[in-house]
Amino acid sequence: MILYRLLLSLALPVLLARLLGRVLRGGEPAAMLAERLGGGEAAAPGALWLHAASNGELASARPLIAALQAARPDLRLLVTVNTVTARAMAQGWGDPRIAVRAAPLDARWSVARFLARHRPAALIGIENELWPNRFAMAAARGLPVFVIGARMSARSAARWRKTGLGPRLMATITALSAQDEASEAAFQSLGLPAARLLPRLNLKTEISAPPPGFALPWPREKTLLAASTHEGEEEIVLEAFARARAHDPELRLILAPRHPRRAEEIARLIAARGLAHVSRTSGAAPGAPVLLADTMGEMANWYAAAGICFIGGTLAPKGGHTPFEPVAYGCALAHGPSVANHAAAFAALDAGGAALAVRDAATLAAAFETAPAGQADLAARAQAALAALRDGAGPATLAREILAQSRL
Repeated sequence: MILYRLLLSLALPVLLARLLGRVLRGGEPAAMLAERLGGGEAAAPGALWLHAASNGELASARPLIAALQAARPDLRLLVTVNTVTARAMAQGWGDPRIAVRAAPLDARWSVARFLARHRPAALIGIENELWPNRFAMAAARGLPVFVIGARMSARSAARWRKTGLGPRLMATITALSAQDEASEAAFQSLGLPAARLLPRLNLKTEISAPPPGFALPWPREKTLLAASTHEGEEEIVLEAFARARAHDPELRLILAPRHPRRAEEIARLIAARGLAHVSRTSGAAPGAPVLLADTMGEMANWYAAAGICFIGGTLAPKGGHTPFEPVAYGCALAHGPSVANHAAAFAALDAGGAALAVRDAATLAAAFETAPAGQADLAARAQAALAALRDGAGPATLAREILAQSRL
């Protein structure tokens, strides 16, 4: 722990300079930087502090949040996130019972400021959000610390063990619900006692499909979606779309980058391919063959509109974004080889013939040309494959455990 704190203190000046630069360039509001330093407007004391890294984790936490609120309608929640888009997403829920803040940096002084300002009743980490100082300082103040939907590979466990942080971290955890059997074993190998294990829950298998806010005037079977793409992937997507559209001029593409701030850069790529496009932020009717979805919080609209979805972060080395949300909306799936973030889900999809594996523009173009009947078959197979991953308790069971152990 001493080495971790030393290395963190050395890295903090660089990190703070980068964060300040983002504020000055308009990349994030100044209020968010204040929150990262443990400041910002104080939430109601006694709230349940739930931390989710970004959009995917936040979306997967919604069923747990709903279960907590169903069990205790007067419960106050303090939701923290790491990214601008996730902060905007949570604020967009418009729930007066939920305060939304950027998470404090994992430096002792910023965590201390955060705890003193907000005075939460307990801490819940979602999936693999494991922060040594945050957990240790919460536990030292007598706050229960939970990890729900926790995931960890054997390789990650080995790294935690090698640094010496793993066993110390496990000592701070009040109770943990693993995502799957392998993750549960990894946490136990680091010293988490079996008595602290809650029933397993993969939060992403609980994601529902709320109705979209609007419908596109495009036939779903002719509409392609590239969801949460990263740098280097848009060129491949656009090349694939151009190839597929040469065979079927009725095809339309929704291109939804992971970071909407890259919209101008992506617009130039679209123009370079000789394709007409309209951006969502322009408010213009989507008459062009490409819709650049450069807004936040509208992925439900795009999933509902598309017959087939390429999952971003799978051709770039990012580990892949969630397949659960597009499957919930009945999308057929295409993905590249980088799937470590959801390895079990993609393995189940591939084993069940429920997704199209792609590696370049040519194979993605072939996926984009999948006939409507093929799309429907893939979507049905995908829903069956992911449903089979449900293992253990539901959100309501874990919500009751969290409230009981937090004495709320």
